[in-house]
Amino acid sequence: MIPILFRIGPLTVYSYGLMIALGFLAADIILRREFVRRGYGVELASRLILWSLAAGLVGSRIYDILENLPTYLADPKLMIFSGSGFVFFGGLIGGILASAVFARHYRIPWLRLADMAAPALLLGHAIGREGCQLSGDGDWGLPSTLPWAMAYPNAIVGWNSQTVLTLDRSGHLVSGYFPGVRVHPAPVYESILYLMGFVVLWSMRKRLDKDGQLFYLYLVLAGAGRFLVEFVRINPRVMFGLSEAQLIALVMMAVGIVGYTLSCMTPAKAALSQRASLTQS
Repeated sequence: MIPILFRIGPLTVYSYGLMIALGFLAADIILRREFVRRGYGVELASRLILWSLAAGLVGSRIYDILENLPTYLADPKLMIFSGSGFVFFGGLIGGILASAVFARHYRIPWLRLADMAAPALLLGHAIGREGCQLSGDGDWGLPSTLPWAMAYPNAIVGWNSQTVLTLDRSGHLVSGYFPGVRVHPAPVYESILYLMGFVVLWSMRKRLDKDGQLFYLYLVLAGAGRFLVEFVRINPRVMFGLSEAQLIALVMMAVGIVGYTLSCMTPAKAALSQRASLTQS
């Protein structure tokens, strides 16, 4: 675990930031290939990455600030100068909003754009999650005795009774710290699930001929991955024994399943003629 890679004067380079950058670089490579395959310029792919990067980071940070407002009010500089504190769902919302504006600006059907971006999203997220693992930003899981459970003694958020938590019978977080405690490496679990999802989407991208289908599958796979990992993550249970992230993941999966089902019910001729007219325009 290496939270801080090096310092140059007042500049601190975090492992979290490096992995986020690598994630966006990998996403850019994948997105470029999809843009070329579908007849769009590679420069548009890079522009989309930049738009999504900016909006995703802002949305992710805003989500985390709202979730942990007392902490940030106590030390406002952490809102900007921190090596952790980015939330996936906030980043996803920010990225979707940015892509909608991008699609309208460049006159690309949004669902088609979302299809091209879906595999890149999962690959980028899988790599970015390793930033959480390297930095120890508190996204680890509950205490565990499994052979691959691990400790994060150099975690950027600290490794103590305030950061090593478990759930009581009511689903509330309480300290789970004791000397020698080990926890689930939840970021690694997520990375593996998202990589598996990327492989599925990448293998199916040429078989689906209706705009939106690949993105709907992304919602199902990304939602399912997060839903499963949440069972071992240190987030409080808020309803029906589920965490807030699990409830959001269920909504993602439901939207994906309904959207994909409806798209399959669209007559093939109508879908093809619609795509042709959009391409000509």
